[in-house]
Amino acid sequence: MPRSVALFDLDGVILDTEGSYTAFWDDYGSRNFSEKDFGLKIKGQTLVKILGDYFPEEKKREAIIDSSNDFERNMTYPFVPGAEEYIKSLKANGIRIAVVTSSNDVKMENVYRCHPGFREMFDIILTSEDFTESKPSPYCYLKAMNIFGVEPQDCVVFEDSVSGLQAGKASGAFIVGLLTTNPEKIVREYSDLMIRDFNDSRISEIGFSYLV
Repeated sequence: MPRSVALFDLDGVILDTEGSYTAFWDDYGSRNFSEKDFGLKIKGQTLVKILGDYFPEEKKREAIIDSSNDFERNMTYPFVPGAEEYIKSLKANGIRIAVVTSSNDVKMENVYRCHPGFREMFDIILTSEDFTESKPSPYCYLKAMNIFGVEPQDCVVFEDSVSGLQAGKASGAFIVGLLTTNPEKIVREYSDLMIRDFNDSRISEIGFSYLV
């Protein structure tokens, strides 16, 4: 079926930042819960949900927010290989494109500073401030579809985290799972197609409308 809308998660999909975030949250997990893989456990969730679910103390929450803001202010936000070129190609061929991210507006200002032309690559950018429910709820992707006025079968969701893949799958869209964060056996469970990055030849199998 020809598809005309592309919905992209941000970290681990467009931006090659997952290693940095995993290390950041693994540190908090090991110090607070003796949990080695805390970074993967909360991957894809909004900061509000993470704090609400795991850090009940207000002082601890404030310290994490300050630490997170400092951390993100100093990140460089490199693109996942081929991502920038692929997204620009889609847009040039009439595909409507959105970022659907659990990141907040403060973090996004850091991304815009590193990549001055980032906003112009997309038709819409939805952040955690736009959602009332965090991934794995499909709310964020359904909201993007509603803004574009399209049905799930018209859309392709690009995701990497378990919570993000679950959200995309529950939305009813075609799911492209990136192997940037989780093992293939995990990503396969939720994906219609898997790619290692945007230079992967399998990406031609998606079937966007301009290719049909």
